[in-house]
Amino acid sequence: MRIGIVSPYSFDVPGGVNLHVKDLAEHLIDLGHQVSVLAPADEDTVLPPYVVAAGKAVPVPYNGSVSRLTFGPVTAARVSRWIEREQFDVVHVHEPITTSVSMLALFSVEGPVVATFHTSNVRSRLLVTLGSFLQPSLEKLTARIAVSEDARRTVTTHLGGDAVIIPNGVFVDRFAGAPPRPEWQGTSERPTICFLGRMQETRKGLPVLLKAIPAMLREKPGLRVLIAGPGDPKQVLAGQPREVVQACEMLGAISDEDKARLFASADLYVAPNTGGESFGIILIEAMSAGAPVLSSDLGAFTRVLDGGRVGQTFRNEDPADLADQALALLDDPDRRKELSRLGSEHARRFDWSVVTQDILMVYETAIEAWAPPQQSTRWRRGAR
Repeated sequence: MRIGIVSPYSFDVPGGVNLHVKDLAEHLIDLGHQVSVLAPADEDTVLPPYVVAAGKAVPVPYNGSVSRLTFGPVTAARVSRWIEREQFDVVHVHEPITTSVSMLALFSVEGPVVATFHTSNVRSRLLVTLGSFLQPSLEKLTARIAVSEDARRTVTTHLGGDAVIIPNGVFVDRFAGAPPRPEWQGTSERPTICFLGRMQETRKGLPVLLKAIPAMLREKPGLRVLIAGPGDPKQVLAGQPREVVQACEMLGAISDEDKARLFASADLYVAPNTGGESFGIILIEAMSAGAPVLSSDLGAFTRVLDGGRVGQTFRNEDPADLADQALALLDDPDRRKELSRLGSEHARRFDWSVVTQDILMVYETAIEAWAPPQQSTRWRRGAR
C-alpha cells in the first residue's frame, strides 16, 4: 500500500508520538509498503528519507507539557500538495484534534483516513470546544484507534463514537540485546536506580523521586541515582540537600543505544510520573531490556504492568511509599529477578511485529469501508 502518516509534533524534539510514528513507518517500509510521513520540522533538521517537513514549529503548552506545533495557510497548502502528490491508499493521522498538521490533513484528505488518539485528558474545555468545531471533519474518519483505554475514554467523552485499542509498539529485540555499561551497574553496597525523562517537566515526577532519596539513603548510604533526559541539572538540583546532590549522577540527554544500556545496567528503573500519561511506552522499553520496574500507580501504568503482576507500583506523588517500595526491591534480588523475567515476557506483546499487523488490519478495513459516490480508479484499486 501507499501509506501517508501525519504527526502533529515537531521532529526536532523527541517525544512519544513521534517515536511511535517513526517506528511504525520503518516497520511498514520493512514489510514492503511505500510510506511517507509529514511532520513539522525546522529547515536544518536532519530527517529520515521518508519524512517530509511541513514547516517550522512553535512551542505551545498543553496537558502539562510543551508541544511544538505548526499551523496556518502556508502549512495548509503544503499539506494539500503532499496529499495530492502522493495519492495514498490510506492516510493515517495522529492526534487529529491537535491544532497542527494532523488537523490540516484531516481537512484536506478525501479518501480512507485512520486516526490514532494518544492523549489522556478526561476533563478538557479545549477538547470540548474543538470537538464541536471539528465534528464535520471528524465524520471523515473511516476508522479510529486509541493507544490505551485512557486515550479511548478521552475520545468517547469529548468526541463521541468509539475507537479500537491498539497499543504503542516497541522493537523489543533492540532493548533485549543491549549490553550493560559497567559504570552504570550497581553492587550490593552501591545499588543503582535510574530515571529517564524530561527533568524539568513536573508531570514526569522527578521532584517526587528527589524527595524520596533521603529516606533511601538512610538505609542505603551508597545508593546511586542515575538521572537521564533533557534539562538543566543545576536548576533541577537547586535547593536539594547535599546528600541528594551527591547521590545523583546527571547523565543528560542520551542516545537510543545508551537508553537501552541504562535500563540493562540499573538494579531498578523508577517511573514516578504524576499524570497526563495515556500509555507508558517507557515501561515497555525498560521491561524489554530486563529492568525491574517501579512506577507510580497511574491507571495507564498499572494496566501496562498487568495490574502489578510484571512490575511494582507505589502511591502516586507519595515519596515515602516510593522509598519504601524501592528499598524493599533493592533488598530482594530474587523478586527483582522475577520481575525482570515476567516483564521481558510481557513486553513481547507490544513488539512492532504484533502491533503493526493490527494496524494493517485497520487500514484494510478502512479502505474497504470507504465508498464515496464517485470512486476514482485509485481508490477502487486500493479497496480491492
